[in-house]
Amino acid sequence: MTNDLLQSCKIMVVDDEIDLEPLIRQKFRKQIRDDKYDFVFAHNGLEALSKLIEYPGIGIILSDINMPEMDGLTLLMKLKELKNPGLKTVVVSAYGDMENIRTAMNRGAYDFITKPVNFEDLEITIDKTMDEILLVRKSLEEHDQLISIQQDLSTAREIQQAILPKIFPPFPHRTDFDVYASMIPAKEVGGDFYDFFMIDNDRLGFVIGDVSGKGVPAAIFMAVSRTLIRATGLKGIPVEECMNYVNRLLCNESVSCMFVTVFYGILNTLTGELDYVNAGHNPPYLLSGSGIRKLEMTGGTILGCMEDFTFRSGKFHLKPGERLFLFTDGVTEAFNKSDEAFGEEKLEGYLNQCPGHPLQDVVKNVFQEVNTFSAGMPQSDDITVLTVHYAGRS
Repeated sequence: MTNDLLQSCKIMVVDDEIDLEPLIRQKFRKQIRDDKYDFVFAHNGLEALSKLIEYPGIGIILSDINMPEMDGLTLLMKLKELKNPGLKTVVVSAYGDMENIRTAMNRGAYDFITKPVNFEDLEITIDKTMDEILLVRKSLEEHDQLISIQQDLSTAREIQQAILPKIFPPFPHRTDFDVYASMIPAKEVGGDFYDFFMIDNDRLGFVIGDVSGKGVPAAIFMAVSRTLIRATGLKGIPVEECMNYVNRLLCNESVSCMFVTVFYGILNTLTGELDYVNAGHNPPYLLSGSGIRKLEMTGGTILGCMEDFTFRSGKFHLKPGERLFLFTDGVTEAFNKSDEAFGEEKLEGYLNQCPGHPLQDVVKNVFQEVNTFSAGMPQSDDITVLTVHYAGRS
């Protein structure tokens, strides 16, 4: 129990006996002086309802049953309509009035006291009821905090989704290449990201990344990583220099040993030449008429851990009609009820079936394949796919 909650919990005594107020104040003078109890008095049910509005901190109502204008049983019905779990009523009635006491309990009374009132018993009942109220109020506060956090996470998800390209086709005037991508976070916000941008008229930069961890910390690190790579990539510097620079920045800013795996490539849309760096990421697949195969690794490590690491680039020549399929390990590491991973074999089996399908269909069907495989199991990791189709210039 916190002092703030304790001091805000007032006790309202509802009874038509005029002499009851000075008696209670006398019997509980020490508790009142020590700010343990704070009493409010009303003389019937109607006045009690008015006092609830006047004193919103009332938590306990000690109510007589037999009163003029509005009796205690009717008051209980009105209080029930308020649906306030932090408001508890203790009814007071004659020892032999068990029928009314039973009715009161059925109408939501928390406890009862019999007349003549034993003030030691009353104090025990008040303390017990107050403990229950404070637990309820604390639970309600925590619930409100969780709702607030959930709202913040929903906003964060909207912001995160907004910084990822989501308008497709992104370059509708270009016929020499096409791009499609999608990301589904495992939680409200995620650590995966993708991006693509025109460095100049002939060069397309594209990137996919997977931050360690999940949730808000991963989402923040994801946003920083994506922004640094885009800002640096737009300068048009070679891919290995871009990764070297971004890695140094992330190593200086990284906290809690966070890191990110990245594949960053620059496609020359005029020639089909691809320069790329694989910084500890899953190797992309090349999809062509002759089948699928992985792009060679470049010996790169994750970003954000080794400041002095020097990245090396790889080169590949895309032929018109060929595609790149980039993904995060949320695809291959999705599990089913038998604790089996989706794996590369199933992914490759699917990719072999769709060499000429529209990019959008390829991506959406991969998600569908994964969902079908892991049906009934919670998504354990963010899932991201990025595809690039090179058509060449006629």
